[in-house]
Amino acid sequence: MKKVITYGTYDLFHKGHFNILKRAREYGDYLIVGVTGENYDIGRGKLSVHDSLAERIENVKNTGLVDQIIVEEYLGQKISDIVKYDVDTFVIGDDWRGKFDHLSRYCNMVYLERTKGISSTQIRQENFTTYDVGIVTDLKDDNNFISESKLVNGFNVACVYAADDELKKEFTQRYNLKQSFADYSELVENSDIVYVRTKINNRSRYIEEAIKQGKHVISDPPFSLDASEQVHLYNLAKEHNVILMDNIKMVHIHVFNQLLWMTQGGLIGDILSINCSISREDKSRNNILFDLLSLALVPILKIQGQDFKNLKINKTYGTEGMEFVSLFFEYENSNAIINVGNSIRVDNQLEIIGTKGTIRSKGKWWRGNYFEVEKTDADHVEVYNTNYAGNGFKYLLKAFSTMLANDRIDSMGVFEDESIKIAEIMEKVNN
Repeated sequence: MKKVITYGTYDLFHKGHFNILKRAREYGDYLIVGVTGENYDIGRGKLSVHDSLAERIENVKNTGLVDQIIVEEYLGQKISDIVKYDVDTFVIGDDWRGKFDHLSRYCNMVYLERTKGISSTQIRQENFTTYDVGIVTDLKDDNNFISESKLVNGFNVACVYAADDELKKEFTQRYNLKQSFADYSELVENSDIVYVRTKINNRSRYIEEAIKQGKHVISDPPFSLDASEQVHLYNLAKEHNVILMDNIKMVHIHVFNQLLWMTQGGLIGDILSINCSISREDKSRNNILFDLLSLALVPILKIQGQDFKNLKINKTYGTEGMEFVSLFFEYENSNAIINVGNSIRVDNQLEIIGTKGTIRSKGKWWRGNYFEVEKTDADHVEVYNTNYAGNGFKYLLKAFSTMLANDRIDSMGVFEDESIKIAEIMEKVNN
């Protein structure tokens, strides 16, 4: 019996998919189809997939052409599948020509011509809503927002507003945007979603105007150094039935959620201490320490909660303002320490100490792409990671897209009460 194998996402199943499977079947007696798993798709940055894994498997099954369906869960699985299932021929579309030639050492390699005039990408573009996104900024860079928005179906960044005309001109040319506006209200009027990419003292007024015009908002956190203003903005968003989301990407990445599961589920025992450090020197932005502090507070509040008994704050000032801040949280049976620096450098790391083990993530831990676990009763270290490219916006926008599709405005990433608590702590640091 000659076995044939092929792989695909099979999203929004269409005639082109059917034709590939039909022709693949002709190369043998037994057809195996690998359907990409959701975590694998997310890990490799394929975030525009519409149908669930169960739906995609069912659509492949319903063709009546397939003898066996497997799930492709990791990079490099194809070789082990070919060996495991004793495959004679590997078949794939010719848009992958040359990319799988190395598999010819294991089996016959066949590239099939795709059906012209149809693709899942085309169907998405023709049948699903596209949201126009406007950026308001007083910074020169876009934080990789524009390039990563192109990786998620349904977002079109088309315009920018900046109070500084030279900055606006430079930003428009640099990112090849179609429009820039002389007035912020014009940008809001021409956008479905507004990304607020400004210094802290300008954020809340931009957010408020956009919400009042019924626009969804993504903003760098915190929205304000006044906690009451943060509460006001959330209430306003609920009143106008729009999304107000913190630009904190780590909470939308599955490795960070694995970390939360391990700590909240007691897999390293009772939490004794969390040590979190982050620093970055950026003289172009005032109050950069508060932006960094927003990131550092997320794992503390999610793992140990908001009911700390005491908070001590130590601040160090230099010629250009605050350079370093250290926070010590005292909980009932544990503590947490945060060190954040601007000109003063600290090692970027997150360490969570429990009674049964320790979790560590070094380097840019807030990207949520890697951590290691050392159990007290084990003689080895377990490593958890994921493929991570860019600045993480694609993961946030995928979550944003899901909220839009489900007609919900409450974020399941950074919850409203957590965001408000972050603002309350920021206010204490600022005073």
